[in-house]
Amino acid sequence: MRFWFPLIAALAVWSCGPSGGSGPLEVVVIGAPDDPFEPGVRLSPAAQATRAATTEGLVALDPAGQVVPAIAERWIVTEDGLSYIFRLRDSTWPDDEEIAASDVRQQLRAALRALRGTSLGLDLGKVRDIRAMTGRVIEVRLSSPMPDFLRLLAQPELGLMRNGSGAGPMAMSRDEAIGVARLTALPPEGRGLPAREDWEAVAQPLAVRSLSARAAVAAFSQGDVDLVLGGTLIDFPLAEVGPLSRGTIQVDPALGLLGLTVRRETPFLADPARREALSMAIDRTALIRSFGLAGWRESSWVVPPESFSIQPYPQDRWNGASIDDRRRIAAARVQEWAGPEREASVRVAVPAGPGGDILLRELASAWGAIGVAVRRAGKGEAADLELRDTLARYTSPRWYLNQFHCSIRAGLCAPEADALVRESLSQSDPALREQLLIDAHAALVEREVFIPIGAPVRWSMVRGTVRNFLPNVWAMHPLFPLSDPTR
Repeated sequence: MRFWFPLIAALAVWSCGPSGGSGPLEVVVIGAPDDPFEPGVRLSPAAQATRAATTEGLVALDPAGQVVPAIAERWIVTEDGLSYIFRLRDSTWPDDEEIAASDVRQQLRAALRALRGTSLGLDLGKVRDIRAMTGRVIEVRLSSPMPDFLRLLAQPELGLMRNGSGAGPMAMSRDEAIGVARLTALPPEGRGLPAREDWEAVAQPLAVRSLSARAAVAAFSQGDVDLVLGGTLIDFPLAEVGPLSRGTIQVDPALGLLGLTVRRETPFLADPARREALSMAIDRTALIRSFGLAGWRESSWVVPPESFSIQPYPQDRWNGASIDDRRRIAAARVQEWAGPEREASVRVAVPAGPGGDILLRELASAWGAIGVAVRRAGKGEAADLELRDTLARYTSPRWYLNQFHCSIRAGLCAPEADALVRESLSQSDPALREQLLIDAHAALVEREVFIPIGAPVRWSMVRGTVRNFLPNVWAMHPLFPLSDPTR
């Protein structure tokens, strides 16, 4: 079975689904049972979904992944791109106190402090100042232009709350007995919008929970669930086993990173040339073919070349060399190091799941061809390489580079790359700013901190009765629009 990006595998027969057009829409986000209720700023996919539903920021994302108004009803960007001025809508906190610009300023500053030490905190590094201009007008000033800034403000981690509660657009309660988050859409007048007399009739409640991938697919196949979100490459093979006539599998054309982070420099991995040898030996097209996926974007670079305004390097890192030629070069590098007392081997950490088994098997085959043995890192064992599967939050090369910043401590890094990215934050000339990012990428590649495979895979199972679901490049599917089929 093959799937295309974006995939809408529409089937002829649809089940009415567990909600049947009445009652709550049953949603499962793949993960652990407590995920929908996670606090803090390091959020699982389920927590991101519930946070975005209950704790709006200045702006939000719609089902297509586009930025739309939220607590800010409108905004302007100054001609130099350095100032974003937002006018807040006339709405209140859960305690009926007006949402004022001073509240927003305080909350945004607190969020920036909480995000220090995370890649999202680095992404927000251009924020220079936040000012409350009047009671309902707030300004955010940047150190240099950032066309993707609004998309960053729409991230769930930047949702605004007071005394631990957000201002909607949904209210959430926890059913402790079964671990379900029950979400109800707030009426428009509670969000500073014109009232609707038919709101209760059109706003469907949601019941959201987290299950393992296997349990989520089984629940969907049995007709107990309307929507499954958060599927990855690791569990994608499970999506093919259910009776698909009950719904459709949809795959997002996602942006981000899928590959292997170098966690430590073992004797074998101490030389960047040998780390590159592992990357050279991977037949990325054959690897993904083993999953039955087509249309997937492979990559041999950390930052895809199309992320820059003008591609600074070719799409293929090795200038179209055949996989046989690449493996001959890679094998020579391995053989030069290996000997009777030195075995070329790597221990790889890959999450448990059928897709993880396939991925590990493909890596073992590719690296076995150049004389490198592969072992799976067991629980508690230190890994040499670790799967990195992360969705991009915006399109700039800076997002990719920030994922390997030394302060994140995710594996090997390149301090010179970090310095170049930091310099780019205050560079006003767009050509010079991009050149700094190109140079930073070159420093990361030279250091061989990452073995890229391609774009991340995200899939969902969607029943035909679900409205306002759209595949998108951010693989973000807001819950609030699912509650109102007329919005």
